Amino acid sequence: MRMKHPTHSEDGWAVLVGLILFALTMTLLGGIDSLGWVVVVREWTALEHALAPVSPAYASLAPVVSLVGTFFLMVGLFSLAAWLMGREVRSFVPAFAVLVAVSYACLVAGHHAWIAATPDKRAAHGLSWSMGLTGEAGYIFALAAGLVVGNCLPRWAAWLKPAARPEWFVKTAIVILGAALGVKAAGATRLASAVLFRGFAAIVEAYLIYWALVYLLARTVFKFSREWAAPLASGISICGVSAAITTGAAIRARPVVPIMVSSLVVIFAVVELLVLPWLAQACLYHEPLVAGAWMGLAVKTDGAAVASGAITDALIRSRAQADLGLTYEEGWIVGTATTVKMFIDVFIGIWAVILSLIWVYRIDPRPGATLPLGEIGRRFPKFVVGYFLTFLVVLTLCLTEQGWLAPLTLAAREADVFRTLLFTLTFLAIGLEADFRRLWAEGVGRLAVAYVVSLFGFIIWIGLAISWIFFQGVQPPTVGG
Repeated sequence: MRMKHPTHSEDGWAVLVGLILFALTMTLLGGIDSLGWVVVVREWTALEHALAPVSPAYASLAPVVSLVGTFFLMVGLFSLAAWLMGREVRSFVPAFAVLVAVSYACLVAGHHAWIAATPDKRAAHGLSWSMGLTGEAGYIFALAAGLVVGNCLPRWAAWLKPAARPEWFVKTAIVILGAALGVKAAGATRLASAVLFRGFAAIVEAYLIYWALVYLLARTVFKFSREWAAPLASGISICGVSAAITTGAAIRARPVVPIMVSSLVVIFAVVELLVLPWLAQACLYHEPLVAGAWMGLAVKTDGAAVASGAITDALIRSRAQADLGLTYEEGWIVGTATTVKMFIDVFIGIWAVILSLIWVYRIDPRPGATLPLGEIGRRFPKFVVGYFLTFLVVLTLCLTEQGWLAPLTLAAREADVFRTLLFTLTFLAIGLEADFRRLWAEGVGRLAVAYVVSLFGFIIWIGLAISWIFFQGVQPPTVGG
């Protein structure tokens, strides 16, 4: 089989487009904010507050101008890439423009405070209750919109199909994701060394147990294929949406597989957010860092995990002051949750490499006892290389020059605007291609049951046990102590 040149494939262009956007954000190191004007979607109760430029340097720019500029940047960049790949541009451009517009509408809807605000943010919005889905609810809206069009409006779905390229979108997003995680890794070095070491050890132990158990359960009890079992194990074991999607891409699963897992992750993270902080307050107020680590290990999306840590921080400090007469310093519990979650996030790329090699050598080998290096290179997902490149560049720069942490943090935030939009486009494109009857035949109902059994049957409790092993007896400083 003739090898495609990287620039002729979506995998190659995922890396190139991701690196172009990454490079534009990195001009901040030279004092030039090239992409600070791009639009970010925020939690809102009044629609006029839903959009804003991502950088404070462009705060005076009208949000609608920021939105239109970002829209044309995305449409222009991806249309150019499609043309260079040999796609039919006349059909791609208008369809992609519609997909981007619908994705922004879904993100705005998903960021309404009544839907997105976690309990620790309700007061700021003047709310007494919210669904607490975080802004990732926009992904669910996008999936729902795609499913409606794909199943009820087949002519529209056919018109949009030339631009519905979920694998291209998600691989580009994963390349960009590396920058954000590089900043997280660098920022975490400022935390106490004991928390860092224990957090790293905890996630390695937990993950190796989590993944193996979920994969075994999915394969033996629920009879899922490897294509479904691997993303399910990663989605429950690591950080949910990003882990499921990255694993699906690494093993070359059909895009619908990680999207279905990701939808379950977002939904059940809300249940954990509503239950676990209060359970931690009741049982772990005398071991606050155990509680923080538990939130990081158990809650499966970044937003929900950090929110759970923040709620747990407030609840346990209040209980400890009332019952123990101890006033713990604020931030250590949520900091522990965030640190543990960060290490889990970083594990995404490592596990993607491991699974890619397993699939190339063992699961899906070509004829012959071994594979030549050229064949491995051709089949190895290029986006994984792009992910590690952006991650290592940002981490190295942060650790090399302390003064660069602030501009690199802003650069990662600007890059994350595109990562969020590309994830939304992925969910929308998957919905367009999905068929309800086919999904049910694939075992989506069983998938939900497997997720519930795994999460509430052993994942949460193993996370608690490991948190206790590594953090029991480690106390945060007290005020005046």
